[in-house]
Amino acid sequence: MLKVAITTLGCKVNQCESAGIAEAMTARGIALVPFGAEADCYIVNTCTVTGKTDDQSRRFIRQAVKRNPAAAVLATGCYAQRAPDEIARIPGVRIVAGNGEKSRLPELI
Repeated sequence: MLKVAITTLGCKVNQCESAGIAEAMTARGIALVPFGAEADCYIVNTCTVTGKTDDQSRRFIRQAVKRNPAAAVLATGCYAQRAPDEIARIPGVRIVAGNGEKSRLPELI
């Protein structure tokens, strides 16, 4: 069974959208695990309100890559929307999906 971990930075909209992503994953038979656990895919729902949240987003992405270098690491959210090339340059990131693609995340992984 595929194991996915999701972490969310930022606003209540991101929190709500991450809950929807999690629900869509479980509806497809994908197991959700805590972000600190080993997973086959890590989703980081990013924020870009401040430079600090950009930094936190990059830190969570790097933690996921370090935790399981073979995992698919996917970045979405506002920071991914604003700076997709910057995120794509982080070694280990496989997918950068803007806000408009959040509903397609179960398909993308």
